[in-house]
Amino acid sequence: MCHRRLSMRKLKETLRLVFECGMGMRAAGRSLGTSHTAIRAVVRRFRGAGLTWPLPEDMGEEALEHKLYPAPAAREEGQRGPLDFAAIHEAMKRKGVTLQLLWEEYRAREGGGYGYSRYCELYHRWKNKLNPSMRQVHRGGEKMFVDYAGQTVPVTDPETGEKREAVIFVAVLGASHYLYVEAQERQDLAGWIGGHERAFAYFGGVPEVVVPDNLKAGVKSPCRYEPDLNPTYHDLAVHYGTVVIPARVGKPKDKAKVEVGVQVVERWILARLRDQQFFGIGGLNAAIRELREDVNTRTMKRIGQSRKALYEKLDKPALKPLPIQPYEFAIRMQARVGIDYHVAFRQHYYSVPFALVGQGVEIKATEKMVRVYHQGACAAQHLREDTPHAYTTQEGHMPPQHQAVVRWTPQRFMEWAETIGVCTREVVGRVLESRRHPEQTYRSCLGILGLERHVGKERLERACTRALQFGIFRYQGIKSILTRGLDRLGPEEPPPAGLDAHEHVRGEGYYQ
Repeated sequence: MCHRRLSMRKLKETLRLVFECGMGMRAAGRSLGTSHTAIRAVVRRFRGAGLTWPLPEDMGEEALEHKLYPAPAAREEGQRGPLDFAAIHEAMKRKGVTLQLLWEEYRAREGGGYGYSRYCELYHRWKNKLNPSMRQVHRGGEKMFVDYAGQTVPVTDPETGEKREAVIFVAVLGASHYLYVEAQERQDLAGWIGGHERAFAYFGGVPEVVVPDNLKAGVKSPCRYEPDLNPTYHDLAVHYGTVVIPARVGKPKDKAKVEVGVQVVERWILARLRDQQFFGIGGLNAAIRELREDVNTRTMKRIGQSRKALYEKLDKPALKPLPIQPYEFAIRMQARVGIDYHVAFRQHYYSVPFALVGQGVEIKATEKMVRVYHQGACAAQHLREDTPHAYTTQEGHMPPQHQAVVRWTPQRFMEWAETIGVCTREVVGRVLESRRHPEQTYRSCLGILGLERHVGKERLERACTRALQFGIFRYQGIKSILTRGLDRLGPEEPPPAGLDAHEHVRGEGYYQ
């Protein structure tokens, strides 16, 4: 049992009370305000030191303390075998390995050596000299850290000479520091998801956890405690069987690994490309790949091994296998079904069952398909079309006799338009006749007639007069007439360049 050491004054008083006054241990303890076991320990040390009472006259309190509590014999660390701290640090990254286990194996191997506390002290002293990311102990295959570098690389368009800045995506495995780097045209959702896919493929497996910074492309609401993932990012995690845990806001240690990885990329890859000119993302990525392999195979000074060597030993065996089917990138968005029983995605309209008119739905669009979900169930799916302002309609989605909603009929639109003016009625009639199914024109009719609320009947009628004159029968064209004040021009004055009659004609100024 370890007892508290008495002060120098109490040491001498203890000996006086016991040897000179003949007091018992408990009585001496009460007199000095300490325990009788502490008094007994002092007496034992006194006798063990070969001292007698009374003490020599020249022995002061400090000399007495040195006799009773001699300093431990200094033992040179060189007398023991040196500890391989890098090997200890590497072993700690394996699942289930602890310092206690490594110390016991060390003692058994050396037949003695440092005590456990000294062993831990020396290891932690060595570890504190590492940079912040290397100090952290991440188990093999446990985490992948992802982020964009702050530095960009200029890429020149070979045809126009225009320069744009390519962004740099970085992924780092926690245990081995193994790096994946690529250049992307822009920092958007498609690039973010694609970067993850290519990083998983490069690493040859999937980690247990992906740790991104609170990037808008991946995290919709960067709440410290319950970050809301982008639905597409969540789909990616589900497909690969991993978990996304964003770095906490204001907690730099959560992302220290990737921040140091980004620093390595900027110093050893991007800095070496600073004087080169690139004429496309492909050429830039080819240069990055070559330098990336150089960084991954270079020996790290403090660790004594390369990132690739550590990856082969720690991360690669522990990563989960890649899924058999590749991930299909999909954009997800919320929408409301219009009165024409269609939903809009990228300015193209897709039909859904007419019973869903006015209901909220979720659109999930891949490269080839557009699917519409209502309350978790797929209500409609179409081949993806990118023609703007066009309709993709399935016959089965139409209501009986093509009446999408009882409230809205072509006759009702004509009656509404007539209350505004003759020309407005003519324009609405032309719009209703422009599609095979009138329901597909209801959005345009509502948009045109709804302009009355903003500009009044008189201006809308004049705008429709102007539209008839130049064959403009769409909402955007009539809105442009009003916005540019062309309804105030005389009937003989031609419209300015750029006001186009047909929705697919861009005009002579489009490419300028």
